[in-house]
Amino acid sequence: MLSNGSRISLHIRESRYHQNLGLGFCTSKFFQLSSFMVRPLSVAIIGENYNQRLQRRSVSSSSLQSKSPGELPLLSECFSQREDERELPPEGLYPVAGGIVALGKFDALHVGHRELAIQASKVGAPYLLSFVGMAEVFGWEPRAPIVAKCDRKRVLSSWAPHCGGVAPVEFQIEFSSVRHLTPQQFVEKLSKDFGVNGVVAGENYRFGYKAAGDASELVRLCGEYGMDAYIINSVMDKNQDSRDIDSKDFKERGQVSSTRVRHALAIGDMKYVSELLGRPHRLILMVNDQEELTSSRNKHMLSVSKSCLLNLPPKEGFYENCTVLFGDENPVRCRIFIDSTRIHLEMDEVGLSSFDNSQDLRLLGIEFGVLES
Repeated sequence: MLSNGSRISLHIRESRYHQNLGLGFCTSKFFQLSSFMVRPLSVAIIGENYNQRLQRRSVSSSSLQSKSPGELPLLSECFSQREDERELPPEGLYPVAGGIVALGKFDALHVGHRELAIQASKVGAPYLLSFVGMAEVFGWEPRAPIVAKCDRKRVLSSWAPHCGGVAPVEFQIEFSSVRHLTPQQFVEKLSKDFGVNGVVAGENYRFGYKAAGDASELVRLCGEYGMDAYIINSVMDKNQDSRDIDSKDFKERGQVSSTRVRHALAIGDMKYVSELLGRPHRLILMVNDQEELTSSRNKHMLSVSKSCLLNLPPKEGFYENCTVLFGDENPVRCRIFIDSTRIHLEMDEVGLSSFDNSQDLRLLGIEFGVLES
């Protein structure tokens, strides 16, 4: 349908964290662009804080290892430094220097975002460049991310086959540090401070203070500063249910968007979600002990508290054709039932053998359905 071209003892996710996300989760102890047009042209970004910050905490050295895009991410990646502390490497050079940056909001990492990365990879080292901290600056109500922060690297790694074998790298900067810049000042910053060779953006892209600049302005300014710019057509959503999206949004022109992904999750249409993302939606949960995760005697049933969630689940209800992943164990097919406080799993095989009380912290992944080719 779419074109082809992831009781915490440390108290980092206590109940107020989920209240701040607006999830309302109970902490009960029981629980691809079809034929995109590229116009080479001779940036500015408006990003969004989709990665909700977790406090930095020390984690056991026995963290789960992620050896391939199909496995769970490193547990330690769920605990990040403040983004502004990572903004400039010690040697004084930005990681994006000499690369091609895709510009946009990358909440969902959907097929439209992937198309930006594909074009960037055709002309240089591909990067995603976005902002963090917009919610704090504008006073927006925080919300759960579509992709768990610690799962973003896995998703980007899965794009490598589409990007000439190179996985795009995500680079984020604080929105507050550039929000005041005019379109020209921002492009100048990209050129002189960041040292990028070129940018890729969608046809509806806007940037600069009060979103004053559009795609044509981006082209003109990049030319002035000796950078290449590539503007691509939007990846359109051909799903008939898209008419339910709020048409009052001036940016809503029928293209694949993070808003559509959130809408699809809200109605529980996981096939639609997979089509928009270009992959099955994966939930990541961080679980610790029996207050958050319980299993039945036959080990075919598992129940996890919603307080463990690190990203946005679909609506409450029953979901077949799912997969549960735990560490480096083989994926196990399962059925999922989501209620107001817990996620219940009924597995086709014996449950997760490595879940025991000897480990302090572990990640659990749940994928909804399989994307059909």
